[in-house]
Order: sequence, then C-alpha cells, then structure tokens
Amino acid sequence: MDIRRSLSNHSGPRRSPHEVLRRLAERVTPDTTADGPVRELEERVAGLLGKPRALFFPSGTMAQQAVLRVHAERRNRYAFAGHPQSHLHVWENQGYSAVHGLRFHPVGDRNALLTTADLEAVKEPLAAVVIELPQRDIGGQLPTVDDLAEQTGWARSTGAAAHCDGARIWEAQTGYDATLPELAGLFDTVYVSLYKGLEGVRGAVLAGDDETIEHAAVWRRRLGGAIVDAWPLAAIALMGMDENLPRMREFKAHAQALAEAINEDGFAHTTPAVPQTPLFHVHVPMSQQQAQQAAQNLGQETGIKLFLYARSNPDPGRCSFEVSVGINALEFTPREVAELIRGLPSRV
Repeated sequence: MDIRRSLSNHSGPRRSPHEVLRRLAERVTPDTTADGPVRELEERVAGLLGKPRALFFPSGTMAQQAVLRVHAERRNRYAFAGHPQSHLHVWENQGYSAVHGLRFHPVGDRNALLTTADLEAVKEPLAAVVIELPQRDIGGQLPTVDDLAEQTGWARSTGAAAHCDGARIWEAQTGYDATLPELAGLFDTVYVSLYKGLEGVRGAVLAGDDETIEHAAVWRRRLGGAIVDAWPLAAIALMGMDENLPRMREFKAHAQALAEAINEDGFAHTTPAVPQTPLFHVHVPMSQQQAQQAAQNLGQETGIKLFLYARSNPDPGRCSFEVSVGINALEFTPREVAELIRGLPSRV
C-alpha cells in the first residue's frame, strides 16, 4: 500500500528513510562526534524532567525491564503492580517474567484508571508501582495530579519505587497545569520514548537518581543495549525534540477539534469525549473485521491510512481504533476525518 497521508504517528511518509536521512544530514556537522548526540540527548532529557541522570536505551522494552530489575534487586522484592492494560504486560510478551523472573499484579478495572484503593488490595510486597502517562489503551486518559501524588506516595510508604511509563509523557503534560519536572518529580524513575510523538526512529531514555541509573547501565550492557554507535538514533531524536516538543499543545488542540467533529452526528463517538492529550479512541458501529477491511480498501483507493488496527469490543458489532495526532494529522481537517469515518461502512 502506498501511504501518502496518515492519521497515525507510527506510519506514513514522514517515516520514509530518505526523509529521515535528509533531515539528519542537515543536523549533523563536521564537528559532530560519535558520542556527542547521545550525551546531549541524555543531558537534555534529564534537564527537561528535572532528574539528576538519564541513560539512552535502544528500546523502551529494554529500558523498563532494566529499571524494574534494578528496583527489584535493590529491595529484594520481585513483584510489581500496574494497570491491567499496561504496555509491559500487553505488548511485550511478558519479558519481565521470561527474562527477569518478575511477577506482575494487574490492579483495578481494565477499562478505567487505577486507584489507590486498587493498589491497596495488593498484599504482596512490591518492588515498584508502574503508572503509564497517559493510559494509552483506554483512550489516553490521565489521572489527576492529586491522584498521582497519592498513588506514588502510597508506593513509597510501602517500600516500593514509583516508576512512570512515560513513553508519551510529552503528550501527557499537555493535559496538566503541572510542568514536566513537577510530573516527573512524583516518580523515582521515568522512561520516555524517542519516537511516537517525537517521530524518531527508535530508542528510549531512562531518567532517575545517579545510583539507579548506574545500576541500570549494568543491565543495559547485560541485555545487549550498550551499543557504541547510537549517535544516529540520538541525533534523530534531538530533531524531534526541537521540532515536535514545542507543538504538543497544538497537537492536542487539533485532537480535540477532530473529536468534536467525529462526535457531532452520532455515527461514531470518541473516548474521551474531549481528548485530554493528542491521543484518543474512536468507537464505530462495525465489527473489527469490517473496520479493518474498510480501512484497507480506503488506503488502497486513496493512499490514506486512517488507523493502524481496529480493537475488538465485547459487542461483536462494534470496535474502536486509536487516533494519535502529530504533524501528519494536521494535514487532515476535522470535517474530512469525520467524513472518512462516516464513510467506512461503504468501503467494506
């Protein structure tokens, strides 16, 4: 399929190798050293989050496994808790267990934000509590700052670490009055993604105190992540920080305009009704198979990728999909998106 326009940050023409290399050539100068971009990236992320140290990883999966292993070893506890739809549990083949022998406690309702009461129901001593900002698989919803403070405070009071799965913390911050350092300050450690909203190629950064980051560096090497020539990944991520970070509130405003248009005629509806971040879900009266077939036909006919995949629903006649607004989504007007969604049944 020749994708010319995309509503998803995970696909589309801006990710073409030629475009990435063209932009990279503009940034890298004759004075750029092999370790310069990585060092600059680590220092920049640490500064943005208000943390003493930060460490580059080639993937977020590795970064979070490493830090959970560190929290477990430092406390001699090998269980952690998080939302039932935590990325660690749903999307990573339970690497925390297969590689590190850690146990996961899914807490709370899978379709709602977790609460302190949910955490209190866990009776096994925990190494860490993991909170994802925003909670992607329920539409990018956000807990309040007060709830975050209560939950991270509860974790520390029980001897557990508070860890933020902040893959999209750049987007999440637009839903708060709090600054990035204020949000990150609620947690002992924070992981951030270098692609998604930043439109990098791959990679992640883990931020925290000096001792934790030094210990995580040991596990990075053990897991094969201490790559010498990481500078292209870091340099591309720095481009995304320069170009996309200042536009996150613009992306959120466009997401809200898209949701308003989608909700207008009653054919589809969004969760949340008013997006809290540049990410939200669209629910349509079609089966998962019908929606995916319609989207594939739409792509072949128009070159438009409306979504990555459809999510099933307990009602087999309904499904949902994710919209993640970045620079590419700004090419679509709210009315156009609403009409594309309304026209899906005709493309099955």
